Amino acid sequence: MSETAREELARRIAGEITLSDDPGATLRKWRTDFDVSQTELADQLGVSSSVISDYESGRRESPGIGVVRRTVDGLLDIDEARGGGRLRQYARVLSAGFESDIVHDLREYATAVPMDEFYEAMGATEIVSGDRDHVYGHTVINSIQAITRLSSEEFYRLYGQSTNRALVFTGVSRGESPLVAMRVVTPTPNAVVLHGIEEDDLWPHAADLATIDGFSLAVTTQDLDESLETLRDL
Repeated sequence: MSETAREELARRIAGEITLSDDPGATLRKWRTDFDVSQTELADQLGVSSSVISDYESGRRESPGIGVVRRTVDGLLDIDEARGGGRLRQYARVLSAGFESDIVHDLREYATAVPMDEFYEAMGATEIVSGDRDHVYGHTVINSIQAITRLSSEEFYRLYGQSTNRALVFTGVSRGESPLVAMRVVTPTPNAVVLHGIEEDDLWPHAADLATIDGFSLAVTTQDLDESLETLRDL
């Protein structure tokens, strides 16, 4: 990853933490998204793990910009030492661009959102429970346009800054195409929402495929603009 891309990502993370109404929760979101333990981050920064815990829980006063910068650099340094997997993913996002008829909305949340809260905002009914119970963002995709026009590399960029998100597919008739597409995309998202169909309309094998791949599956017929407006408040 180029130094410029790393610096841009660092600024993005630092800005999100600094401007958050709950900086500790936002710090925790980024640490867990990078799959870094409190102990590992503390060792990288030369502090005790209780310091990280206190910041994340709000027991310690919100971190200043200096602490935020050191923490962000620590996360990026740890990832680079592991091979830079997260950094490469984010670099793809920084250079990604999608036409509006393919991607309706792509957002990252300031903190992890419980799956049931996300589904309530979407007016969605969960069909299958997944292995993970939170999402960190969402991508709303035109199902047919994405599957017919995007390459596998472009499809992967739909994950945005994190695979720990929900992919919402619109223009769905039964859900067969999105579920089959998930079989060849690695890793899978935390949740897949099929917009525009009821449970009775769902492809009979959809639940089985979701169960095999470990993601939550839901359906919704709620107005898309209403859903997006609600999701902006998460």
